[in-house]
Parts: sequence; structure tokens; C-alpha cells
Amino acid sequence: MPQERLPPRHRVLSGIQPTGKPHLGNYFGAIQQHIDLHRKEECFYFIADYHALTTMHDADEVRRNTFEIAATYLAFGLDPSRAVFFRQSDVAEVTELTWILSTVAGMGLLERAHSYKDKVSRGITPTVGLFLYPVLMAADILIYKSTVVPVGQDQIQHVEITRDIAGSFNATFREVFPLPDHRLSEAPKVPGTDGAKMSKSYDNTIELTLAGKPLRKKVMSIVTDSKTVEEPKDPATCTVFTLYSLLASEKERQELADLYRKGGLGYGQAKEVLLEKIEDTFADFRMRYAKIVADPSTVEEILRTGAMRARSVAAQTLAEVRAAVGFRA
Repeated sequence: MPQERLPPRHRVLSGIQPTGKPHLGNYFGAIQQHIDLHRKEECFYFIADYHALTTMHDADEVRRNTFEIAATYLAFGLDPSRAVFFRQSDVAEVTELTWILSTVAGMGLLERAHSYKDKVSRGITPTVGLFLYPVLMAADILIYKSTVVPVGQDQIQHVEITRDIAGSFNATFREVFPLPDHRLSEAPKVPGTDGAKMSKSYDNTIELTLAGKPLRKKVMSIVTDSKTVEEPKDPATCTVFTLYSLLASEKERQELADLYRKGGLGYGQAKEVLLEKIEDTFADFRMRYAKIVADPSTVEEILRTGAMRARSVAAQTLAEVRAAVGFRA
């Protein structure tokens, strides 16, 4: 009897920048999906410290944030024997590939990048590194011959740019790179304490490691409207309810929504409900995180081992690229 063929596994590539302490937005926007994916697919996850240099120039902060992100992933259950987990800067091959790809990347292609224009409009200095960000991202993806890149809506264009650059290289020299596909993240928009998208840039985050009084202070600072306790309230327009909904069961969401619409529930009470839910949801994570950060040498060893695995793949790809362009492989 013929054996049933299993569907091929994808090679998934994703990175997270060490630009701040991991927060709820990071968890629901990336970390949760990454942990789930690495149990099903072949995954390469890197801490994007090269990318971080486009906006960060404090060496100590980069090192500290990199360590905290690594510890966070491990505390949420990332298995380094299943996923290749590493620092971007430990794989020097990616910078050589970035230069080679830049020689076939069209200026117009990069000038149309939404991310570059958005960051410049927010006051970030328009450096060459910021402009070439999509080329470095293309090198990140292509050097591991990744086939799937999980992204949010705002990152789809970067995967399309990667496909264009890979196509240009393949047509100019010879076919080396598969064309990766994006996988649109189903992560919801996570509002910050001011109601805007949760982001370190907006100083509106709720960090995952917060507990006790610091967490209470953050939750109680969430901006709400001025409705009185007695007035009915619309849960759909309330940041407190939106955050609670991300953590609660359907039954719990419905019960709180009914209290909102009925009236008699003040925003202070709703924040207490949210506070308790955050404390309970991440209690085990915080315990594991505390144990992991107490043993930094183990975290460092995991990242170094991951980098060795990543470099073995990157070196093979770069050898093909060097041969294709006429260099000594």
C-alpha cells in the first residue's frame, strides 16, 4: 500500500527588532504566532539588531533589548532545537549579500518604500541605512532561501520588494533564489494606553514583564471617554475592553460587554478586571522569564548555537551567489 505523502514544510523567516522592551503589541502581533508556527514549520527567527541601527545608537540599550527579546521568546516556549533562533549580527554573510543585491535593486523600487517615507515623515533622519532597509530585509529572507514570511499589512510591500530584487538577480545572473510569499498575520491591532497602535515610538506600551504596582499604574493610565459610572458604554470603542478581549474567553468577553451596555460599570472597575486578567494570563511567563534572565550564559549559548546553524545555511547560499556573479565561491 503506497505511503501517504505529507505536505512539504515551508521555510519560514521572521525577525523582531530590539528597539524596546517586549510588550502586549509584540506578543499578539508576532511572538504568539511565531511560537505556534515553529511547532509546524521549519523556522528561522532572528533578533534584527542590524536593522535596529537605523533608529538606535545606544550600544548598551541594543545589547539589553536583544537579551530581553531572546529571554522573552524562550520564556514563552520557543524550543531552540526546533527553530533556528539567533542574532542577525552573528551572521556576517547577510551583509555581503546585501551589497550584492543592492547592485540589482532599482532606485525607484526603494524610493517607493512606504516604510522609509513614513519614518522620515515622523522625524527620523533619512540615512543611507534607512533607505537600504528593504535590501537588508531582502538579504535576510533570501540568504536562507525562505519560502514564507509572516508579516502585518504594513510589511507586505517589503516582501514584494524582496521578490522583485530576487527576480532581478535571477534574471541578471542565474537562478539562485526562490521567490518568497508573504503570509498575512491574523494578529489584531493592539491599542496602546492612549488608544493608538501600541508602539514604543508612541510611549503607550504595556510591557509583558510588568506586574504589581508598575502594571497597575500602566493599566490605570489607559485613556477612556468621560462617561459616568451610571451611563451605558460602547465596548467596541473602549481600549480597556479591546485589550481585555484579546485575553479573555468568548464567555468572559460577552459578560463584560453586557455590563458595559447595561450601565453601572465604571471605567475604573473595567480596568481592575483587565488588570487581573493580564496578571493571571502572564503569571507563568513572568516566572519562567525571571529564571531565564538569571542565567544569561545559557541565553547567550542558545543564540550562538542558533547563529552557527544559520551561518551554515547562509554560507551555502552565499557560495552560490558568489559563483553566479563571478567571484571565488
